[in-house]
Amino acid sequence: MLKGRKILLGVTGGIAAYKAATIIRLFVRDGAEVKVVMTPLAKEFITPLTLATLSKNPILVDFFDPEDGRWNSHVDLALWADIYLIAPATANPMGKMAAGIADNLLLTTYLSARCPVFIAPAMDLDMLAHPATVRNIEVLRSFGNHIIEPGTGELASGLSGKGRMAEPETIAEEIKAFLSKKKISDLPLRGKRVIVNAGPTVEPIDPVRFISNHSSGRMGIALADSAAEMGAEVTLVLGPVSLRPSHAGVNTVNVTTAEEMMEATVNAFRDCDIAILAAAVADFTPETTQARKMKRTGGEMVIKLKPTEDIAALLGSMKHPGQFLAGFALETDDELPNAISKLKRKNLDIIILNSLKDEGAGFGHDTNRVTIIDHNNNIDKFELKTKGEVASDILQKIVSLVQ
Repeated sequence: MLKGRKILLGVTGGIAAYKAATIIRLFVRDGAEVKVVMTPLAKEFITPLTLATLSKNPILVDFFDPEDGRWNSHVDLALWADIYLIAPATANPMGKMAAGIADNLLLTTYLSARCPVFIAPAMDLDMLAHPATVRNIEVLRSFGNHIIEPGTGELASGLSGKGRMAEPETIAEEIKAFLSKKKISDLPLRGKRVIVNAGPTVEPIDPVRFISNHSSGRMGIALADSAAEMGAEVTLVLGPVSLRPSHAGVNTVNVTTAEEMMEATVNAFRDCDIAILAAAVADFTPETTQARKMKRTGGEMVIKLKPTEDIAALLGSMKHPGQFLAGFALETDDELPNAISKLKRKNLDIIILNSLKDEGAGFGHDTNRVTIIDHNNNIDKFELKTKGEVASDILQKIVSLVQ
């Protein structure tokens, strides 16, 4: 949704300025180009170096560079942006914006902006409730600006109430929701029910030890987010990972073991249109799980394993006309023949192959390189991309096959 978008972030001087780092990270992760303009006071709360590192662009504070006299044009900045987000927006700059005062680069850029402007207020509860602030917010809203409502909770003053800036994830979602207001034809998965499974499973040996793998769930989560952005109703069956989907429309079902993953995936599959099996499910699980921690005895320890249910094969046998089933194959040798064999044996519609031999692909990376093979043996190879971009490529391929 944000790929190729140009977002200008304005940071004013308040304790919530530290959240600007997370906002930038979320935007950049989703493919946006981000530039940052700060008020002079904002530099006291978070350094320009931090924000420049995350945004990969120089930070703008003054009208000109005192070193070489280079002019920072507020007009060019305003014309460049697709979205101008001011977060945090404290009481003082909001008052100036409402009054049309332009005494710094952030404010002159605001007055020059032709793009949609989003404002995320952040201040103490009494300042927010003051009639002057209430009036200023209404004036700004009357100009057509979008006000992202502050949250309620503990404030920097030690008081508790409404005034804390909305969380970065909430801000990012609000902007993505605004940008996603497209024609129905621009949402190719609108009305489709999509299930994605993702992450590892954990197979307990005893209360302390377990069998698992290195999956982070990042690829499957990216697929769930992308499907939701394309209009689908998405269920994500997610193994035990720390990552979470960013799209508010993704319904997450948390599971731990391979058996739980199988049950939740099968339940969601019965009524779905598209299933994408991205989870790294354990192939084996202990025959028995010990109720107490197993003690070291000095000799060998033998743990008997039994195979887990093959979820892809099970769903392939259950699949009815109109359902689309996509699987993954992570291979280390004979990659293409093994992937094609899996595609046929498990009655998949496509299989997404990635190889542990490819640098930057597989577990533990933000990037991936995939090859997509369909049931007609058509092969599409893609270069190394971010997992968000890979998710978009996979879903575009699926859309082309289900339409």
